[in-house]
Amino acid sequence: MLLHSVDFHEIEECQRRGEWDKTGDILAEAALGLQRAGAEGIVLCTNTMHKVADAIESRCSLPFLHIADATGRAIIRAGMTRVALLGTRYTMEQDFYRGRLTEQFSINCLIPEADERAKINQIIFEELCLGQFTEASRTYYAQVIARLAEQGAQGVIFGCTEIGLLVPEERSVLPVFDTAAIHAEDAVAFMLS
Repeated sequence: MLLHSVDFHEIEECQRRGEWDKTGDILAEAALGLQRAGAEGIVLCTNTMHKVADAIESRCSLPFLHIADATGRAIIRAGMTRVALLGTRYTMEQDFYRGRLTEQFSINCLIPEADERAKINQIIFEELCLGQFTEASRTYYAQVIARLAEQGAQGVIFGCTEIGLLVPEERSVLPVFDTAAIHAEDAVAFMLS
């Protein structure tokens, strides 16, 4: 197993400035470095950065294990087609993740209201990314999940790898699809195949 860890501060700055092409370049170069080092596949261990998955896949010839594909397969195996999606505002609001789940798996994603999305995003960047996990934020996420369940969500995608550290499954009224765990299991299956 080969790892490449990028400077999150640089990535976050690019996100805030809308410099997605630059972010794609950074991650594609990292993937190419892994390919040169002998990697046999690429696993991008983040949800939001899959926004630039096409840039990575177009420049690196290795198999790319997409986090939304692994998550979609898990949702289908659970017999669900309508799920809530929590994550960064980019993941919740833009089409790179929800669209892929719809197109590839016919899964309908419900997202929180605009004010809830803003608060969820704030908690991710101002707390979770800094290793802060408060009971107030845990309760807030649980309340949002409960409201989305009332709207017909059958399960909830933790579409940010840190959410599972904040909200234990027993605090969710819905079955949880923790993308960090699902993606890791998919990567292990790939390595063992």
